[in-house]
Amino acid sequence: MTNPRRELSPAIFRWFALAAFVSMIVIILTGAAVRLTGSGLGCPDWPTCFQHGYSTGWTIHSKIEFANRLVTVTLVVVTAVVFLVSFARRPRRRDLTVLAGMLIAGVILDAILGAYVVYSKLNPWLVSLHLLLSLAMVVTAAILYHRSKYVYGPGARCDVRDPHFRTIARLLWIPFVVLLITGTMTTGSGPHAGGAQGQLEARRLPFAFSSAAWVHSVAATLFVGLVVGLLVTIWHTSAPAPLQLGVRRLVVISLVQAAIGVTQYLTHVPVVLVELHIAGATSLTIGVTQFHLRQSAHDREPSIPRKKQIA
Repeated sequence: MTNPRRELSPAIFRWFALAAFVSMIVIILTGAAVRLTGSGLGCPDWPTCFQHGYSTGWTIHSKIEFANRLVTVTLVVVTAVVFLVSFARRPRRRDLTVLAGMLIAGVILDAILGAYVVYSKLNPWLVSLHLLLSLAMVVTAAILYHRSKYVYGPGARCDVRDPHFRTIARLLWIPFVVLLITGTMTTGSGPHAGGAQGQLEARRLPFAFSSAAWVHSVAATLFVGLVVGLLVTIWHTSAPAPLQLGVRRLVVISLVQAAIGVTQYLTHVPVVLVELHIAGATSLTIGVTQFHLRQSAHDREPSIPRKKQIA
C-alpha cells in the first residue's frame, strides 16, 4: 500500500514544475552575464576554479563565473527533485516523468558542454551551442509546467481549437529556429567574446559581425512579418480567445525584441542591451512554445483552481 504521506497532489507538483521552469530562465540570464562581463575565463578550471581549488586568486571575474556555476548546481538539484517527486505524484503520469527526465539529461549535457567551453578557452561554436541547448531546456520546462496543470493521457479531452492555426503553429518553429541560430551567430562574431583584459583573448566566429547582423535582421524581419500577418488573420476570423491571446503576446514580444536589436546595433552593442536582447530571446522562446501548446484544449487537473486568465 502506498504511503499517503509520500504522495503529491497535482497542485503541489505544479509548484515543483514551476521552480524548474524559472530555474531554466535564470541560468540563461546568469550565463549571459558571465559572457558580457568578460568573466568566461574567470575560473580557468572546471568544476573547481583554480588548479583544483576554490580560494586562490579571486577576482571579480572569477566570482561572477563561479556564482554562475553555483546556479548550475542549484539547477541540477531542482531538476533532480522534480524528477523524483514525479514518481510520488498522484495520479502518476508518465509524460511528466519523461519530461522531468529530459530536463535532467539536458542540464547534465549543458554542464558538460560548459566544461568544454572553459577548457576550449571559449570556443565560439561551443558557446553558441551552449545557449541554444539552454533555450531548448526552457522549451522542455515550459511544456512540463503547462502539462502539470492539465489532464493529458488516454481518454483525456484534447480538442483542437483550429486545425489551420495548429499547422501554422508547427511551421512557425522553422523560421523561429533560424532566427535563434542566426542570433547566436551574430553574438558569436560580435565584440563580447566572454574574456576580459589580461586573459587569453577568446576567438570569434570566422565572419564579419556586420554580415552576421544583416542575416539575422533578415530572419527577424521575416519572423515579425509572419506573426503580424498571423495577428491580421486572427482579426478577420472567429479564432478562439486563447489563440488570439497567444498571437498578441507573440507580436508584442517580437516588436520589443526587434526594437532592442536595432538599438543595440546602432549604439555599438552595449552590454545592457545585449543582456536585454538575450532575455527577450528567452521570452520569445516561451511565447512560441505557449502558442504551440494553446492549439489544443485540455481539462485542468481537478485540484488546481481555474484562474481568470484563459488557459
